Amino acid sequence: MTAVDEIKTRIHIEDLVNEIPSVKLRKSGKNYTGFCPFHENKRTPAFVVFPDSGTWRCFGQCNEGGDIFKFVMKRDGCDFPQALKILAAKAGVELEPLTPQRKEEDEHQEKLRQLLEETVLFYQHYLLQNVQGKPALDYLTKRGLTSETISSFGLGYAPPGWDTLFTHFAERGYTQEDLKETGLLSENPEKERLYDRFRNRIMIPIRDAQGRMAGFGARILDPNDVPKFLNSPQTALFDKGRLLYGMDHARKSIREKDQAVIVEGYLDVILLHQAGFTNTVSPMGTALTEDQLRQLQRLTRKMILALDADAAGAKATMRGLEIARQSLDRGDEVVFDARGLLHEESRLRADLRVTAIPEGMDPDEVVLRNPAEWEAILRNAKPIVQHVMDTLAAGRDLNDPKAKDEIARQIIPLIEDLASPIERDTYRSRLAVLLHVNEESLLQLQTGGTGGGKPASRRRVKPSRREPGIPPAELKNPLRLLENHCLRLLLFKPDLFSQLEDELKNNRFPALSVDDFQSTESQEAFLLLVEAVRQLDVSVQEYLADHQPETLQTFLQEINTGISLEKTPDERIYDDLYDTLTRLRLLQIREAIDTIRFLVSDLAAWQEDQIDQRESLREYYRKMDDLTGERFRLEKALQPEINLQ
Repeated sequence: MTAVDEIKTRIHIEDLVNEIPSVKLRKSGKNYTGFCPFHENKRTPAFVVFPDSGTWRCFGQCNEGGDIFKFVMKRDGCDFPQALKILAAKAGVELEPLTPQRKEEDEHQEKLRQLLEETVLFYQHYLLQNVQGKPALDYLTKRGLTSETISSFGLGYAPPGWDTLFTHFAERGYTQEDLKETGLLSENPEKERLYDRFRNRIMIPIRDAQGRMAGFGARILDPNDVPKFLNSPQTALFDKGRLLYGMDHARKSIREKDQAVIVEGYLDVILLHQAGFTNTVSPMGTALTEDQLRQLQRLTRKMILALDADAAGAKATMRGLEIARQSLDRGDEVVFDARGLLHEESRLRADLRVTAIPEGMDPDEVVLRNPAEWEAILRNAKPIVQHVMDTLAAGRDLNDPKAKDEIARQIIPLIEDLASPIERDTYRSRLAVLLHVNEESLLQLQTGGTGGGKPASRRRVKPSRREPGIPPAELKNPLRLLENHCLRLLLFKPDLFSQLEDELKNNRFPALSVDDFQSTESQEAFLLLVEAVRQLDVSVQEYLADHQPETLQTFLQEINTGISLEKTPDERIYDDLYDTLTRLRLLQIREAIDTIRFLVSDLAAWQEDQIDQRESLREYYRKMDDLTGERFRLEKALQPEINLQ
């Protein structure tokens, strides 16, 4: 039995959930119902715990679910390895000891983090207690920062000398290699010289979501210096694609407010926190990555991207629509990549909105002038497609047929990218009203002038029966059986990933996402596979071998045990993959419909708690209608092959 399995046998999901009193779990038959701890709603008990399977699901606003590990990840805003450690300690399960090599690596990284912590103190000393730092301190004070804020965020000043920091830490036993590995030293190969990377700059410590030091951001004081902002280089600790500045301060607030605000600058984050807008973070690079968005999605599905007028304007919007993200030369500015953001929004099932800051101003200037103005800006944030529509139409002659056609051709692909048919229909109608055209003409443009029609159906080869070698325990859980088989096929033929996504999109089904899998191990394996497919440096299999975490090794070995697909044609493997996913989703939806029927029948038991039964019934029936429609489409896709009932 693996450590994960042993933990699941020792910790009951209902006991774990009951540790949050606000859930108010109530026994109803063999399951439990209560109020979701992850969103504000104390009128409709839409949170269900299933002791038999050790899982939970919110049938309300969150629409999320999972096992005990996913619950802790959602509750604490942590990743799977951290949740594993938390629950292992709680269950009294001893995790396998680290290998000597891994232990040595961890100890070395801890030494580097300690060096960075000491560097924070070094820079703070120069800012607050050395005359050289007075111009930097005056600048921060002039920008509106209080002494408490400066201390809370650990701001400092890097002195102008070429080797001041180098000399300081060399005297304390740190080597040149230590300082290079943390990004504190730079090297000039031609002169064979090492020097302090940060000089005469305001220093901003950058920590990960758990508050551990990762690197620094540095702002110039001398306007002649370049670049204006300089980050630590990529290191073992500093990965700008995985870090969000301010996340260590913002995590609790994001969960409580059920909203994350994303701004561009470090000082924007700091001053917004000082003003009470503590749910604000900033990305480290030119565009939001899936890793960064997924960190936020663990805490909330509601995200606002607050851009300056240039980044949110028509020129930047067109640029983001027309050329690839990699070709944008925007320094460290946040890029508005509409199609990329829509894709991530769909995959994460998030609500991502865009708002523009008044021209010529930064968020910190707005909030210092009037906090209520910043609140209004956030309230007026628009969905991505609406923002693009309004931005491209602003200042254009909408009576000009050429202008109408140009705008429509930019926006129609975005509408097609939307996973929800309701959203597609809504925005298509809005676009027709905006441009004063018939909606039918937009449909013709969308389908290449054919006047609509369904995509040609693909002749499907009858899928192979399930392969031998599936562990008997999995046969007790049809969902686990299907999701593991789906992962087997994807891991065996990763190149089918894009083909599957294309067909799902063509058939107007949601994109393949982590929410298609119930077990946390399956979810983590899927996320690893997505990373492997999207990177271009090495083969998918090589990436999986090099980046496979210890927490997944046993699981991945088990799901591949006894499976032989070497002689199976690719077309047959793909058909099996598509049908397995369809069956998986259909089974999930049927179970969800059964649960909602149960919630409706159980509603009377909550009378003593003064539940708004009419509102609860409306919410249940809305959910039932959505699920029933999706079930019909999935069943139609499978006919006449298999009926799972």
